[in-house]
Amino acid sequence: MQPLLKQNKTNTMDNKNQSIISKDGVSYLVPFVLVTSCFALWGFANDITNPMVKAFSKIFRMSVTDGALVQVAFYGGYFAMAFPAAMFIRKYSYKAGVLMGLGLYATGALLFLPASWTGMYYPFLVAYFILTCGLSFLETSCNPYILSMGTEETATRRLNLAQCFNPMGSLCGMYVAMNFIQAKLHPASTAERAMLSDADFAAMRDSDLSVLITPYLAIGAIIAVMFCVIWFTKMPHNADKNHDVHPLSTLKRICRIHHYREGVIAQFFYVGVQIMCWTFIIQYGTRVFMAEGMSEQEAEVLSQTYNIVAMVIFVSSRFICTYFLKYVNAGALLGILAVVGAVLTLGVIFIDGRMGLYCLVAISACMSLMFPTIYGIALQGLGDDAKFGAAGLIMAILGGSVLPPLQASIIDCGMLMGMPAVNVSFVLPLVCFLVIIVYGWRTYQRTR
Repeated sequence: MQPLLKQNKTNTMDNKNQSIISKDGVSYLVPFVLVTSCFALWGFANDITNPMVKAFSKIFRMSVTDGALVQVAFYGGYFAMAFPAAMFIRKYSYKAGVLMGLGLYATGALLFLPASWTGMYYPFLVAYFILTCGLSFLETSCNPYILSMGTEETATRRLNLAQCFNPMGSLCGMYVAMNFIQAKLHPASTAERAMLSDADFAAMRDSDLSVLITPYLAIGAIIAVMFCVIWFTKMPHNADKNHDVHPLSTLKRICRIHHYREGVIAQFFYVGVQIMCWTFIIQYGTRVFMAEGMSEQEAEVLSQTYNIVAMVIFVSSRFICTYFLKYVNAGALLGILAVVGAVLTLGVIFIDGRMGLYCLVAISACMSLMFPTIYGIALQGLGDDAKFGAAGLIMAILGGSVLPPLQASIIDCGMLMGMPAVNVSFVLPLVCFLVIIVYGWRTYQRTR
């Protein structure tokens, strides 16, 4: 009995100390680094886009609801392309999926130039849609690719490590949005723009669009270089053995798995809460700072600074939570963070002024673990079906397309129940956290 206990203890220590980017004596360091860099690239795209809801609303003199169509187009691309991407990857390889994603990403970013020539809003939505079709390919490919670059026991830790670089790209996107777009747009307020003649409005719009498209053209060029690097690099063919495509039978099979089906639902609400909290922090902060006497542009730029602080907290928390995953049940940690997030959301709703804004910033610490953890839990034990399983989880990103416009429509009401509508609108993120609490609890009960 004693030797058996000793051996079990040794095996446990070996599992904790083994490399998370090797399998059967083969190191995947270079492929891991290249694929992980893609996490940063789509993080950049996600978080340079969130402030564009406010920017496009000003540039084209639109409501918040119309500006939120940016998010509909952006996350709609994720939804539309997820299963085609999974079928493509299953027929060819993860590497082919990554290359297709990078190609569409670069194309969408470079289409911002002809979109600006039209002087119209909707061509930008088309460019966003194509760009995010590329991101859908990337996420459908890269997440399960990372999971396959090592043992199944270390898969969730490995994905969390790779996902740590996603918010770093997000920070770059936020920084670029603040310093190279928001700060350089014409300082005229929304009310002042509404008073302009058609000729003056067109001149200001065209000037602002030339500012807005520059970072997108730059990232398009960077993506093209990344495409070439991965094209010429030898990559592993993990889990690319079954080239037969049977989408309907595969979907029926994986949808009967409770933890996968519930994971897709939880991911829908998680992405919704993330996008709502990071998009409408601009509206929330602008209202708070304008009440303190700032101009609209100053308030917007300062609000974006708070958004960057939120992302720094998000990054730090992800590294910390990834470490704790070695010792704490993933479902339990997910549920605890969701409970804290729900409490902070109540603060956002009911506490006015900067304290409410501080609560909104702090929510990012709770969200840090959620996407990769839900993703990893949902795909446990799916084997080669993980390609289609990943597609379902990427389709769940539709939450970022459906829920923000609902919140925007509440914000456009101005005042509700004697409270600022922007405060009341955070009832939607609160509901999302409640769903995640349930998923975390059910995962804990299943895996403890």
